Amino acid sequence: MRRVILSTVGTSLLTNQINRANPEEKDWYSQLRDTANLNEKETPENIKTIISTLKKRADEQLSAVKIPQIRRASAELNGIYGIYQEDLSQGKEDYHFLIATDTIQGKTTAQIVEALLRKQNLTNITIYAPSGLCMASTESFSSGIDELIVWLQETIPPLKEYKYKIYFNLVGSFKSLQGYLNTIGMFYADEIIYIFEGEKSDLITILRLPISVDTSLIKPYIMQLALLNSGIGLSPQQTAGIPETMLGEIDGKMTLSTWGQLIWNQCKEELLSGDLIPFSRLEYQDTFRADYNKVKEKHKRVKLQETLATVTGLLNESNGDTAILRQHGGIQYDRYVNKDNIDHFRVTQDTRVSNTISQGKLILRRYGLEPEVNNNP
Repeated sequence: MRRVILSTVGTSLLTNQINRANPEEKDWYSQLRDTANLNEKETPENIKTIISTLKKRADEQLSAVKIPQIRRASAELNGIYGIYQEDLSQGKEDYHFLIATDTIQGKTTAQIVEALLRKQNLTNITIYAPSGLCMASTESFSSGIDELIVWLQETIPPLKEYKYKIYFNLVGSFKSLQGYLNTIGMFYADEIIYIFEGEKSDLITILRLPISVDTSLIKPYIMQLALLNSGIGLSPQQTAGIPETMLGEIDGKMTLSTWGQLIWNQCKEELLSGDLIPFSRLEYQDTFRADYNKVKEKHKRVKLQETLATVTGLLNESNGDTAILRQHGGIQYDRYVNKDNIDHFRVTQDTRVSNTISQGKLILRRYGLEPEVNNNP
């Protein structure tokens, strides 16, 4: 059985290396505590020196002791050793993701854990620190969690398709991050792992609950949710009726909240692979609808409708001026040469949509593989 083990990483492995009996180090803990939310660029040089010293100690300590001492020294490694029943040779084909805060202390601690695992011949290891994730403020923490959810949606489902079993090892890290990932794990993990903090360090395994999203409650708002997912802010009036827990607010505009993004990720395949959404800035010709109906793969339909949501949002922002589409690197909007004012834009690297323009709307004509659309737009 191949596994994916996602482990949250704190900083105690680093701070536990402080020799509190040494007068020269008596203030180290408080100094690290006061700079815990700083990234490498923000961290003063004297703090970097302390971190480097403690990292070296931790590396040396873990290299010199046996498994019981390693498990006591690191909550993160305690969980990993527990999953493998202390035989890490079982995990040579497994993937390990170490989730750290976007801070020099968090990343350094993750590097210590990574180094130990690599010495045990585990090579598929990635450190991931969502941009801005730290405990400095609710805003920075929420922004980091939002990025983490996007990363999870991009990373975990493809591995599940390859029959990997997903473990969330939540023994280490900050309680706030553990709390969020415990809930998120109910959607993505097969098992969530904790450790009983006793003599035997027994594993506590929480199996995934059979949770599913009742799409009937949000299907009436599919257009608004698709626009919000594309990054378009809407007015409170436009989002009326959407469950409050799915919404956040930035500068008077409604956005998807952390939980809204999580819920949308779980149900968007079902919702976006159905009928074409009647976006306000788009009009579908019969030829376009016929092309769409030929597509049976859900992920292709989802990608198209997500692109159409992005196009609609940009046109709303520019009041129908397509110049904004030309400036968007992903859409690559352009006009065909010598083809009666027909334009086109990209959905994926090999698929295109052709269109004309009328009164601030795009009249969509064809959708399909690039050569097919280009030859007969």
